[in-house]
Amino acid sequence: MSLDSKIPAGPLEQKWTKHKMDSKLINPANKRKFTILVVGSGLAGGAAAATLAELGYQVKCFCYQDSPRRAHSIAAQGGINAAKNYRNDGDSVYRLFYDTIKGGDFRSREANVYRLAEVSNNIIDQCVAQGVPFAREYGGLLDNRSFGGAQVSRTFYARGQTGQQLLIGCYQALEKEIHKGGVKMYPRTEMLDIVKVDGHAKGIIVRDLNTGAIERHAGDAVILATGGYGNVFFLSTNAMGCNVTGAWRAAKRGALFANPCYTQIHPTCIPVSGEYQSKLTLMSESLRNDGRVWAPKSREIAAKIRAGELHPNDVPEDDRDYYLERKYPSFGNLAPRDISSRAAKEACDDGRGVAPTGLGVYLDFRDAIKRLGEDTIRARYGNLFQMYDKITGENPYERPMMIYPAVHYTMGGLWVDYNLMSNVPGLHVLGEANFSDHGANRLGASALMQGLADGYFVIPTTIANYLATQKPGTVSVTDSEFTQVEGEVRERISKLLSIQGKRTVDSFHRDLGKVMWDKCGMERTAEGLKEALQRIPEIREEFWNNVRIPGSGDIANMELEKAGRVADFLEFGELMCHDALQREESCGGHFRGEHQFTENSPEVKEGKTQPGEAQRHDETFAYVSAWEYKGPDQAPVLHKEELNYESVKLSVRSYA
Repeated sequence: MSLDSKIPAGPLEQKWTKHKMDSKLINPANKRKFTILVVGSGLAGGAAAATLAELGYQVKCFCYQDSPRRAHSIAAQGGINAAKNYRNDGDSVYRLFYDTIKGGDFRSREANVYRLAEVSNNIIDQCVAQGVPFAREYGGLLDNRSFGGAQVSRTFYARGQTGQQLLIGCYQALEKEIHKGGVKMYPRTEMLDIVKVDGHAKGIIVRDLNTGAIERHAGDAVILATGGYGNVFFLSTNAMGCNVTGAWRAAKRGALFANPCYTQIHPTCIPVSGEYQSKLTLMSESLRNDGRVWAPKSREIAAKIRAGELHPNDVPEDDRDYYLERKYPSFGNLAPRDISSRAAKEACDDGRGVAPTGLGVYLDFRDAIKRLGEDTIRARYGNLFQMYDKITGENPYERPMMIYPAVHYTMGGLWVDYNLMSNVPGLHVLGEANFSDHGANRLGASALMQGLADGYFVIPTTIANYLATQKPGTVSVTDSEFTQVEGEVRERISKLLSIQGKRTVDSFHRDLGKVMWDKCGMERTAEGLKEALQRIPEIREEFWNNVRIPGSGDIANMELEKAGRVADFLEFGELMCHDALQREESCGGHFRGEHQFTENSPEVKEGKTQPGEAQRHDETFAYVSAWEYKGPDQAPVLHKEELNYESVKLSVRSYA
């Protein structure tokens, strides 16, 4: 299978402009004849649905939440990047592009990343026009702050609620189109399969989560904006409903899944406190603007803190290891997420962790409060501090926050070309559900940027290139392909309900998550991944023989919903391990223990990097891994999209 990325010819900075001019157009009268199915109503899906409807297309939008306002985009805290250069600190579209490419450890597609940086400025203008209450300076201008992986201030924010405020703006645009009749909204509706007609994605099968009814929907194109798959680890910062089902069911219908092993570990999460937990809580990366990350220099002091014999404020300055400032002086506490996470793990592995479990370091605002005053810190981060206090029972104004890395975002996703269309004609994929922009590691405040870029500015132009080749309204829900796929969906549900075993869905999910975190988490090895590839099929086999799902499929049944999603995770987790095992290098969030720089590495001796950092092998692995599903208990097939860099020179990634 050849992968045509459809990257336009010409200079990097002209590709998107040229592509827009070269893209096909559909006249307004004809747009009304096309129906587009949008699955997901977060920032990517909601923005796409609203914008496409405003252009004149007929849109059906589906979400499993009871309202688009409950999409997981609402949970984003810290901000959204754009290259406005309001601070006059040297930012530019090219610098945002380069920081993103470098932050992704040179494993993303140049043309897509440059387009993202180029479009970023339009996003801010769009959101301001919608009334998004971005923070402003005293004079009324939009404020900016810094985020990891950058030495400029380019992050626009709305206190610690940026995702919520952006989603409200998007939601209002969506509601306007619903009111006008351009969008028909289907809340509490879960997509369970893709329907292909003559090889093209032309419909979906869904389940009404209130009534249990199975329904068919036909359209001229399908857009998936279903988010990431971080919950394959069970414990993550994602909402508990986040899942891989939309993307994975598409993959089982022929869509290639790209770079599934690229998962982001976020360095500032509230540590795990016990086996009873079902999810983790993120503390925004924006806190690292003013908070200093440290661990005790000695194991003895750490042991006293864990035992409650020593208050962290009483630890002398000379006994504190501000390890990010020590290891990465140029970036300090704003080192990128993957690097910061591994540094925290290193301190805890050395026995210097401060949480009762030993898995925690401090994020300390003592110096910032002394320098700026508590009122300033409260104005910047008050709601985040309040959230931390509610969860832990500790006042972060008086005692440093405890943090530890946790699964957060996923850079892998369905493979798409420059038009955001997968290898399945008609199936377009937006936001976190595709792989296209972040490489092996996402810089902070770039998720919201990609979701809104894809939804507001990219797909409204590029989808016409596909639709112009199609005759609208030629597919009907009465076609045999819909009957067949609906039958398969019903059979799968019946099979799940008929097992009537002895174990809960959550118990299987927890087992899978432990294997994934231990063997395919912050650090992977060939030995561990091979163990996971043996263990996951065993868990999956027991699941299909011993899971118990109470109730029926004819009513609201949350256990049935969870079971379908966990069944997909049990298949998808195996693909992640295949990908991580095949990629014999370290890059970004994919850290293979066997592939790291040592004191004897030439790059270390030349001062380009430090021992323990990720070691890429560009001569062998500078490509996108796109996997083809071949069936249950069969090894997936790897297809490669070579990454060709015209404007960026591949180099050892250093933030020292």
